[in-house]
Amino acid sequence: MSHESEEELLDYSDEEINVLPVSTSTDGKSNLNNNKSSIGDDQRKTDGSSTAEDKKGSYVGIHATTFYDFLLKPELIRAIKDCGFEHPSEVQQVCIPQSILGTDVLCQAKSGLGKTAVFVLSTLQQLEPSPGKISTIVICHTRELAYQIKNEYSRFSKYMPDVRTEVFYGGTDIKKDAEKLKNKETCPHIVVGTPGRLHALVREKFLRLNNIENFVIDECDKVLESFDMRRDIQDIFRSTPHQKQVMMFSATLSQDIRPICKKFMQNPLEIYVDDEAKLTLHGLQQYYIKLSEAEKNRKLSELLDNLEFNQVIIFVKSTARANELNNLLCQCNFPSIAVHSNMAQEERIARYRSFKEFNKRICVSTDVFGRGIDIERINLAINYDLPNEADQYLHRVGRAGRFGTKGLAISFVSSSADEEILSKIQDRFDVKIEDFPEEGVDPSTYMNT
Repeated sequence: MSHESEEELLDYSDEEINVLPVSTSTDGKSNLNNNKSSIGDDQRKTDGSSTAEDKKGSYVGIHATTFYDFLLKPELIRAIKDCGFEHPSEVQQVCIPQSILGTDVLCQAKSGLGKTAVFVLSTLQQLEPSPGKISTIVICHTRELAYQIKNEYSRFSKYMPDVRTEVFYGGTDIKKDAEKLKNKETCPHIVVGTPGRLHALVREKFLRLNNIENFVIDECDKVLESFDMRRDIQDIFRSTPHQKQVMMFSATLSQDIRPICKKFMQNPLEIYVDDEAKLTLHGLQQYYIKLSEAEKNRKLSELLDNLEFNQVIIFVKSTARANELNNLLCQCNFPSIAVHSNMAQEERIARYRSFKEFNKRICVSTDVFGRGIDIERINLAINYDLPNEADQYLHRVGRAGRFGTKGLAISFVSSSADEEILSKIQDRFDVKIEDFPEEGVDPSTYMNT
């Protein structure tokens, strides 16, 4: 088997602030429990208003800190201003002053609190571009997330013309990747990619990491939980210098995975939002509908006809079901598109872009879209099939109601196994998921005005 075909098997993408005090303990850990933040991954301006009644986790305007206070490069401040961002989130306030100094960071915070911007801004701040020198490597578990992170680097480095970022993932011609890396004129300073392709590039000595200064893993629990993926990461890690900055981020970070992450680090700053407490999803209404498997299609059609939404994402448990359901929706004249790992990479990215640009309002997906994907218009998430584990529910429904906005999540429950998962979800996230009301849901409670 060729190395290229071997790499194709390594596809990890699918599994069929009013500011409150931040307490920092003597061991370097910070807790942001009950804190509020003003902006998320796709941060927006706020009107600065806040009240004493703001709930935990809500998004309110803050004025104690601006991005100017971080003393970032003028080019970064200009790009941040162009995006309309003013105030950093709580996670950013704690992490960025340390991360720009090269401190190792281990950060767990729920979706929408701006974790991506922490490592993008921090690495760009530290970067001194030199031809042919790769300074930063960012690893994530799906191609779509890699593509999205690359775009975030492009957005924040728009006034840094000498900075080059490239994304590498499986499903594309590895020879083209090798050509970009060989040529000093096209060799990137920042590399973003998935473990399988990056491992193949390192193994074939196309990707040389002897100048790496920043080593980043996004959704680190997903990347490090399986033996095969962890093996690839370890091989990549060994190809980098001993002295470097390591940063890892995730929305869920269990007690079991934290020691594994810290083995890659030296005295990291540890940020655990809602640590040792129940994770909650604020601003998101959550309901379930009990029905038989045969009733799912009719009920889904009824919901799509009767509910108001900007964009909806529908999660299913397999690629075959994604294709079948998408075909059915298209036949019923619903503007639907399917995205899953079992399709050509170019087509997959094109569909992701089409949905993000609002060319389609309905997306049927497997868990390939279950983590990290930021599409701001999604305000309805439907679990046509419930996930196999409670934590994946958080990642799925977190696609709706991101960035401090409202949203609606509806889950179909059609078996005893589904009922068991629903019970685990309610316990894990300290939430009471109600039966979907017969009269429906008032759009004003989940649609942003």
